[in-house]
Amino acid sequence: MPGFRFSVHTAMTRYQTPATATFIGAAGNKLVADVFGDRGSPVLLLHGGGQTRHAWHKTAQEIARKGHTAYALDQRGHGDSDWVANGAYEFSDYAADAKVVAAELARRSGAKPIAIGASLGGIASLLAEGESERDKGANVFSALVLVDITPRVDQTGVAKVLGFMRANAREGFSSIAEAAQAVAEYLPQRPRPKSNEGLKKNLRLSPDGRWRWHWDPRFLDGPRAAGADRRALEAALTEAARRIQIPALLVRGASSELVKEAHAKEFLELVPHADYVDVSGARHMVAGDRNDHFSAAVLSFIGRL
Repeated sequence: MPGFRFSVHTAMTRYQTPATATFIGAAGNKLVADVFGDRGSPVLLLHGGGQTRHAWHKTAQEIARKGHTAYALDQRGHGDSDWVANGAYEFSDYAADAKVVAAELARRSGAKPIAIGASLGGIASLLAEGESERDKGANVFSALVLVDITPRVDQTGVAKVLGFMRANAREGFSSIAEAAQAVAEYLPQRPRPKSNEGLKKNLRLSPDGRWRWHWDPRFLDGPRAAGADRRALEAALTEAARRIQIPALLVRGASSELVKEAHAKEFLELVPHADYVDVSGARHMVAGDRNDHFSAAVLSFIGRL
């Protein structure tokens, strides 16, 4: 049965250094989360494909400072969460995990979580909420924030993102510096960090001495890979969006490779009650490109709920 185990690590403060939580997903798969804060209503943060829970660190700290408890989750096949034995990485699988985790958070706290999902995480949370409303069940979330994802996106941009992810997925890198150089070439607009230490959170050292991304390559190329049927996904997301009744916010990177102004407009027609924020100077990875502006937009939305 899906469940929850919680352990607290030594922390400087409940905002700066997270506790660790372990959930059990829809397939009995272990899901690891960082937990910021120890009081207030829950906020579930779901990262993008190829990322880990660490992508949310700064935003999660700010959410906790505002009196909420932020759960930054490693989704299946990513970070410290289980690589699923049968390669079940379809978007419906991620949606199923999101529903299980949300239900557990609601059980523990007495309040349904706010979901903040970037790209893959946004798809998972949108499908989870839309399916629930289709089946006339209780809402999965109390509110929904989609970060640079809409039912229809630019396929050229998708190809660029997937190309970067596939480029070294299996062969890996000879060093962390080599991986850092690949990231810098892919994100030339983002200042390079003074140290590559932070990148270690997105890599794992393999027995052959090479560094590989901290996600299962079958996520893209396995037997049940994410996004194998783009038309079916677009149709499912469109129908899910039409059913959304809870408060919603779309945050778009103003220079996004995936979500163009036309796509945002289409989403707002599907979810007319949704709020919308453009983050200048940000591309698809909004929280990483302009975290200050992104966090401010999210906190403003949460504060109005």
